[in-house]
Amino acid sequence: MSVRAQAYAALHLDALDGAVVECRACPRLVAWREQVAQERRAAFRDQQYWGRPVPGFGPSDASIVVLGLAPAAHGANRTGRVFTGDRSGDWLFSALYRAGLANQPMATGRDDGLRLHGTRVLAAVRCAPPANKPTPDERDTCSGWLDAELAMLRPTMRVVVALGAFAWDAAVSWHVRSGGELQRPRPRFGHAAQSPLGDVALIGSFHPSQQNTFTGRLTEPMLDAVVQAARAAAGGEGTMGA
Repeated sequence: MSVRAQAYAALHLDALDGAVVECRACPRLVAWREQVAQERRAAFRDQQYWGRPVPGFGPSDASIVVLGLAPAAHGANRTGRVFTGDRSGDWLFSALYRAGLANQPMATGRDDGLRLHGTRVLAAVRCAPPANKPTPDERDTCSGWLDAELAMLRPTMRVVVALGAFAWDAAVSWHVRSGGELQRPRPRFGHAAQSPLGDVALIGSFHPSQQNTFTGRLTEPMLDAVVQAARAAAGGEGTMGA
């Protein structure tokens, strides 16, 4: 059964997450994620790595979706939760916390007590890729999981925050595959760029990678402004105390 068929056979989000975790559709990604989990980084040599595909994280009735590229080899591929266990995740969840969309600013593991409010975080590709670069075939294969998940979230989803150009293109492609029409010319990625995908607002942000944050290409105020724009576009729903 194809990835797309498996994804659309899931009747609810928990079932979809379970199917994602069992996926072995892309041999190169399977080999890499398992190699990393076996060899481990020295700083984490005493930890048991997840070493499997990483499902989305957050409530099933989220109004804001944060979309990244893929799990980090020693981040989510280690912890088993998207954007958890690396500096990119520290930046993202701290920004969500400051906006009232998370109950705490740090994400260290699946049992750390983190909860998101009105927000779900997921990756366009669910396995850690070598050099953080999925191939076009891997991207296309994994799009079945993305399409099915966004279809389940669609009744409440109002905003997609795309972290980086890869995630932006994945969101635009999802909209087209779902039968949506695009503005012309095709929406182009940029930090704080916005484009409607039907009645869903797409907002771009530079990815909170170390390369971007260490060089100052992305600053905390810049990321905060994007998250606040997403919250406003979602109507301010789903926040703590709302």
